[in-house]
Amino acid sequence: MRSGATAVALWQSFAQALAAHDGMAGAQAIHELWLRGEMGVNIERALEQLWRAAAATVPDWLPMRHVHWLPVAYEVAARFQPMKRGRHNVYLVLLDYSDSRADPYGVYVGMSHYTPLQRFEQHKAGIRAAGSVLRRGLEVLTGPTLHLQRIARADAARIEVELADALRAAGLFVQGGH
Repeated sequence: MRSGATAVALWQSFAQALAAHDGMAGAQAIHELWLRGEMGVNIERALEQLWRAAAATVPDWLPMRHVHWLPVAYEVAARFQPMKRGRHNVYLVLLDYSDSRADPYGVYVGMSHYTPLQRFEQHKAGIRAAGSVLRRGLEVLTGPTLHLQRIARADAARIEVELADALRAAGLFVQGGH
């Protein structure tokens, strides 16, 4: 997909991806539209259509629901670069605060030697679980931290704290980041 494609071209690519049941191409089109500020209702509708048409091939970095601040999370996370490769991962979990906050979503920042999905499943099973993830965790937001996987423990520990602080400073409701 061309990065300079117009919104019309992106919607055309999305329609072609749906017709071909191509989850990756559809995800790329949605993602590009999302980061360009497409209306949330349109992103939600596109996500629903893509999951119905091509669930088996949708990449795990595409969230299952629209989060208006996702472009901010990408922008903030991109500022952090590890110094060394290793076995640890920094991850984000989408939290549901629809029952108690005007902005229905928050984010948990964590680090682990487990993959983000494995660690999320541990949280949800009550294994060394953060209460916010256990009670409010919806899904792992893989995309913003893809570059923060398999990094040195010292880098992961530092980035976890700094990323949580930077996301808070950007206006997100953040849990974790110890």
